[in-house]
Amino acid sequence: MRSKHDDISRCKLRTTARSGSEAASFSKSRCVPGDRREKCQLADGFTGDSTWLVITADSDCLLSDSRFATQIEEECAGVPARIRDASMKMLELLQECLSAFQPERCGFEGHSLTFETAQALQSLPIVDQWTPVNWEIEQFRSVKDREEIAEIREAVRIAERGLAFFKSILSPDLTEQELSAELEHGLRRFGATGCSFPSIIGVGDRAALPHYRPGDRKISEAPFVLLDWGARLPSGYCSDLTRTMWTGKTPAGKGDRTFEKVYKTVLHAQLSAISLIAPGISCREVDAAARQVIQKAGYGQYFGHGLGHGIGLDVHELPRFSQLSDAVLKPGMVVTVEPGIYLPGWGGVRIEDDVLVTRNGCEVLSSCPKGWDSVTVNC
Repeated sequence: MRSKHDDISRCKLRTTARSGSEAASFSKSRCVPGDRREKCQLADGFTGDSTWLVITADSDCLLSDSRFATQIEEECAGVPARIRDASMKMLELLQECLSAFQPERCGFEGHSLTFETAQALQSLPIVDQWTPVNWEIEQFRSVKDREEIAEIREAVRIAERGLAFFKSILSPDLTEQELSAELEHGLRRFGATGCSFPSIIGVGDRAALPHYRPGDRKISEAPFVLLDWGARLPSGYCSDLTRTMWTGKTPAGKGDRTFEKVYKTVLHAQLSAISLIAPGISCREVDAAARQVIQKAGYGQYFGHGLGHGIGLDVHELPRFSQLSDAVLKPGMVVTVEPGIYLPGWGGVRIEDDVLVTRNGCEVLSSCPKGWDSVTVNC
C-alpha cells in the first residue's frame, strides 16, 4: 500500500532528477551479494531487487522481470512498470522505456554501477549524452521526514529490547555465534524482520576487530564483550547501536585497569561529540571533538575509523562523520556516534548511539545505559 510519504518522496526525487540531468534519472537496484534496494524502495515503495528505476520530471517507471511482476503490482499500485521475460536483456528494456521519453540527456548513478554497465549505457543510441548524477538520491535520503523518524525510533526501541534480552541470556558457556543467533531470534519476536546487519559480538581480544564476525569464543574466555547490533523493521528502516559490557567475576576496574581507562575515554569522547551536534555544524568538527579526547588520552592511533554515519533504510547512509567530510548537519538527519579504541592483543571498546539532529540541537534516540556504573553484566 502506498503512503503519503511515498508520493512526497517521488515528487522530491523527480525534482532532483530534473535539476541534475534535465531529462531522466537512472537508478539501479543491484542484485549482488550485499545488494541494496533502498533507492527504489524510497522512490516507489518497492522492496524487491534486480529492478531499475527511471525518473523523469513527470513520472517514474520501474524496469524489472517476471519474478517481481506481482510484487510490483502489490507494492507500487499506480506506478508504471515494464516487465521483461527471459528472452530480453535489461538494457533492451531500458532502451524501450527511454524511447517513450526521447531524452537528449540522461543521468545515471555512476557511483553504484559497474564499469561494464556504464559502458553499456553509453552505447544506447536513444540517448545523446549520459551524465553522472552521483550521490543525489543519497543526499536526499540524508534528511528524514516525520514518518521516517518515527520508523527509526521504533527500530531503536526494538533494538533496546534486544539488548535487554541479550543481557538476560548471557551465560559463560555461550559462544559468540550462539548469542548472535539468539539475539536475532529475539529481535524477530519483538517485531523486527531481522538484524540491520550481521551482529558483531566480540569477546576479549576479538573486540579489537571493529567488524568482527562472531565465532566460537565463549563468554567465559575473557572478562568483557562488545556487542554491535540493530533491528530492521518491515518498512526497511533500521537502527545501529553498540555497547561494551564487563562480564568478568572480578568487579570492573579492579581486575583490568586498562578496561576502565579505555571505557571512560571512549564514553567521554562520545559525549563530547554529541554535545556539538546541531544544525550548521560540520561533520568534520564533530569527528574532531571525539578524536581529540582519544588522542589526549594517548590512544589516538587506535581509533582509525570515522566517528559515525547516517542511518535510515540503509545502515550506512550520508552524512559521514570523518576527518575528510565537508558535510554540514541539517535538521532531520539521523546519525550514529560511535567512537572506539582498539588495542591489538587486548581488545576494544566502542559505544554507539543513534542521534537525531533537531532544529535547536539534537536528541539521542537510544537510551540504553552506558555509564560506568552500568557496564557490569552478571552472567
